[in-house]
Amino acid sequence: MPSLVLLRHGESEWNRDGRFAGWRDIGLTETGVAQSRQAGAVMRAHGLEFSICYTSVLKRAIHTAWHCLDAMDRTWLPMVKSWQLNERHYGALHGLSKEATAMQFGEDQLKLWRRSFSQRPPPSPVVESEDFARDPRYAGVAVPLSESIEDTVVRARTLWEQTIRPATSSGSPVLIVAHGTSIRALIKVICGLSETQATELEPANAEPLLIELDEGKQPAMPHRMQG
Repeated sequence: MPSLVLLRHGESEWNRDGRFAGWRDIGLTETGVAQSRQAGAVMRAHGLEFSICYTSVLKRAIHTAWHCLDAMDRTWLPMVKSWQLNERHYGALHGLSKEATAMQFGEDQLKLWRRSFSQRPPPSPVVESEDFARDPRYAGVAVPLSESIEDTVVRARTLWEQTIRPATSSGSPVLIVAHGTSIRALIKVICGLSETQATELEPANAEPLLIELDEGKQPAMPHRMQG
């Protein structure tokens, strides 16, 4: 039976500071590096032999994958990077702390932007949108001004159906290193969760989540891999 491991990146500098990172390319903290290596050690202890690794195009996910695979002695593993695994685009909230957002817009609005399935944050300013549009990582991509969880599900579903699910047909485990919202989106798609169930998921930094894929059956919820 093929299996899939979903891994949120290790602690980033803006996780530590409580700021919305979204599509901003924020690096890992020293804690995040250590978490990533520990996640790799856990997966190695479980005997996982991945055939391929998928990540977003953001360095906090890419570096997490590097450190995980290094801890597994698998740095040679093929790695595919896709913007469709990016964190959701937080628009004008990029860089703001949760506290500053609550002070400016109110606690209720903050909760709505964070946990509503279809509510988008306010759009990015023009300068930031132009920067994303010029970034070669997004060549040919209709870069959003902001995204809801639902928007993230749509792009994650496309990548899952067209690229990742076919890769699981070999029977070898597949590793996906991404972000809180894109992990949430993939679990919704793969496990058939409701909108409410998806918004309530809280993937922890660098905690491997294992999904068993049984052909013809709805996968059960992922379970946390213990060290």
